[in-house]
Amino acid sequence: MENSSVKIVRYQSKHQPWFEKLNRAWIEKYFWMEPIDFEVLQNPEEHIIEKGGSIFMGLYNDEIAGTAAVKCIDIKTYEFTKMAVDENFQGKKIGKAIAEVAIQWCKDACAEKIILYSNTKLETAITMYRNLGFVEIPLDGLYKRSDIKMELKLEVK
Repeated sequence: MENSSVKIVRYQSKHQPWFEKLNRAWIEKYFWMEPIDFEVLQNPEEHIIEKGGSIFMGLYNDEIAGTAAVKCIDIKTYEFTKMAVDENFQGKKIGKAIAEVAIQWCKDACAEKIILYSNTKLETAITMYRNLGFVEIPLDGLYKRSDIKMELKLEVK
């Protein structure tokens, strides 16, 4: 996906330090790192890719500016997780571009829905998710820092 200065690429192992850095920065700014965060951020291939998911890196003028992952929950369900955009690049629609590529990847994988967990104090992110078609659904207690769960139903091919 390319949009002017924004390019989205699939994760390669050389991206792991960026995946960890970008996510740690936003988690530690707004919340706290949970044990699972350390595991996933330090070993994304094991926790996301090898389990049927994917990770996307957003570049702005060829600089790594953001990332997001889709984790396979089951054959029909994926979870948006670990989405972060560097503060220096926010407002450039990088998160939206990554999300659109990730949604298309899930559609191509024949997923029926994408879920995500977030926090309502992340107003910009929640607005973006709503604009992408996500709707709020009942929250289960999967993550301590989450106070909202959202879902996007996908058209099955």
